[in-house]
Amino acid sequence: MHISVIGAGYVGLVTGACFAETGNDVICMDIDKEKIEKLKQAIIPIYEPHLEELVKNNLKEGRLSFTNDIKKATEHGLIIFICVNTPQDEDGSADLKYVMHVASDVGKAIEKYRIVVIKSTVPVGTCGKVKEVITEELKKRKLEIPFDVASNPEFLKEGVAVDDCMKPERVIIGVDEGRVEEILRELYAPFIRTGAPFLVMDIKSSEMTKYTANAMLATRISFMNQIAHICEKLGADVMMVMRGIGSDSRIGPKFLFPGVGFGGSCFPKDIRALIKTSQDCGYNPSILEQVMEVNRLQRVSFAEKIKNFYNGDIKGKKFAIWGLAFKPNTDDMREAPAIHVVNALTKDGALCYLFDPKAMEVALSIFKGNANVHFGKNQYEVLEGVDGLVLITEWLSFREPDYERMKSLMKTRVIFDGRNQYNPRTLSNLGFHYICIGRPDV
Repeated sequence: MHISVIGAGYVGLVTGACFAETGNDVICMDIDKEKIEKLKQAIIPIYEPHLEELVKNNLKEGRLSFTNDIKKATEHGLIIFICVNTPQDEDGSADLKYVMHVASDVGKAIEKYRIVVIKSTVPVGTCGKVKEVITEELKKRKLEIPFDVASNPEFLKEGVAVDDCMKPERVIIGVDEGRVEEILRELYAPFIRTGAPFLVMDIKSSEMTKYTANAMLATRISFMNQIAHICEKLGADVMMVMRGIGSDSRIGPKFLFPGVGFGGSCFPKDIRALIKTSQDCGYNPSILEQVMEVNRLQRVSFAEKIKNFYNGDIKGKKFAIWGLAFKPNTDDMREAPAIHVVNALTKDGALCYLFDPKAMEVALSIFKGNANVHFGKNQYEVLEGVDGLVLITEWLSFREPDYERMKSLMKTRVIFDGRNQYNPRTLSNLGFHYICIGRPDV
């Protein structure tokens, strides 16, 4: 099939490359000329495992190309995927200006039947608005060109996005027309050969499903973080509790790990958007509001836990920070817990020495101008003479470190673990003071 993807960001680039990998002829369009020129040279603007290889291979085979020309994109694809950003507006709602700009451009450019598929995360009712915008542009041109609009929310997890796209747990589409269902079913056939469900529903339910999925996962995280606080008060071990409830088939083990809270480009933005949508409908989503508040407080309490160890005085103290991205296997620091923790420590006069396997360049721009922030070349360099190690992102390279080397480098052998990555008894036996989340001191 001929596919056009509008928006060559995280979702659009992964989607386009994966569709090309299954033999489709794909054009990815973006208004960012510098980005497109780099992509034509297979220079990837984000870090995502296996994506660079996928783009290079399909560029070489001629199945994937890039352009800044919206007319070229609309002429090319029978199916036009809208994958542009929907940033958070000042009131918490999803800003749809980029989606609507694309809808307008499509209406101005199409010459024959097209299926416009919204893959961007958008509030319920957006597909209807897109249809209205395209229709209005066609009226201005005094043309009656048939088109359909469908919803196809993405469920890509950063760090494993290529696998999620190529081997999805499910594909969800929202359609009004049977012909659209059949075309999209054919497009996705190579991805669901092993039996992953292809779920067809009305458009509004499809739009709502994405928000609901993210809200549920975020709720699990905030719930376990509250349980962790209770465990600390009572002397219970939250990791044991997590295993106990995770073995229940009704609950399952995923998204139950306590920590410093969720971040990234999806959960915070999408939950705020769902809250605003609910309020606009006259309903107060109190659970979702508490999910966000618990998440905010989790970062605050972790920073306070560090300060309390030094009796509230951390001025001049040196801390190594391991992990800056909001999760492993990405360089994404949007709403990353590390930003709050580092800012909270340096605000009180501490010096922070930062290292992350992939997010260093992003961190340089975020902490630019903060004289108390320094950067290291590797995870051990930042440990030289520190008063404590703060682990925030659970990269694999941090899982089994050289403890003897760490002891020789650190001034004070204390580890603040924001991901409960290590065994408390093991760390204690090695001579470390180990402080984590929701677990009793050893």
